[in-house]
Amino acid sequence: MNYDGDIIRPPSEASSIIIQVTIGCSHNKCTFCGAYKDSGKKFRIRTDAEILENIVFAAQHCSMQKRVFLADGDALILSQKRLLHIFAQINKHLPQVSRIAMYGNAKAIRSKTITELRDLKGLGLHRIYMGLESGDNTVLKKICKNETADSMIEAGKRVRQAGIFLSVTVLLGLAGVAGSLRHAQESARVLSEMQPNQIAALCLMPLSNTPLGQQYANGNFQLPDAKAMLVELHEFITNISCEKVQFMANHASNYLPISGRLARDKNKLLTEIELALQGKQSLVPEQFRAL
Repeated sequence: MNYDGDIIRPPSEASSIIIQVTIGCSHNKCTFCGAYKDSGKKFRIRTDAEILENIVFAAQHCSMQKRVFLADGDALILSQKRLLHIFAQINKHLPQVSRIAMYGNAKAIRSKTITELRDLKGLGLHRIYMGLESGDNTVLKKICKNETADSMIEAGKRVRQAGIFLSVTVLLGLAGVAGSLRHAQESARVLSEMQPNQIAALCLMPLSNTPLGQQYANGNFQLPDAKAMLVELHEFITNISCEKVQFMANHASNYLPISGRLARDKNKLLTEIELALQGKQSLVPEQFRAL
């Protein structure tokens, strides 16, 4: 497979065929994200010939894999015409593939009508991964997300109305110590309005190649410690009002790996956090946490 630079994909796409249709992220201004900061490459869309080359390679070498993930950061930003063509090529050369997934930032999602999203769903688009990061407008502005809580809600609802599985990520610790509880409460409020199929809560790990990481190193950003992260997570889950949503806080960055379904497992998840806060449940040692 011909890849340009590092490939970033969700943990749940580990067994998928990864086809790189864009290089980098079209926004690439979020202060916490270092995924594409060191590549030295500007965002670009790969040519039809490059994409087809990888699809044909996958047809020859990945005949047992039934899922495709379209990389990089926001493949959904492509025009509808280009996406329809790529999906058609996947269907032609990889007939065994039953599900296609991709990242989609809120701007990219809003650039598509519900009808256009449904057309992609009809060609195999099963899942869109969207980074909310925070539902707090103050935090969203500070991290240069170029979105508001309302614009994120609009994007999330559009995916759901199109009948596509929506997975949304929140970053615990992103508001620092002072804004921790409000960040948790507002993120829960936004997700309760959005009603995604899946919520993933990760813990912020400041990276040296990012503006936020530099603020942290200079003492201008105070990151919540493990206990404060758990308090934030508890507040977050307490305030979520979602039904039949997969909830995961078991990423390698999390201090306490937990998962379940909301609202069914809400009390169970809260109890696990409370036990950890009381020192009755061990946390992941700092040296074993990772992105």
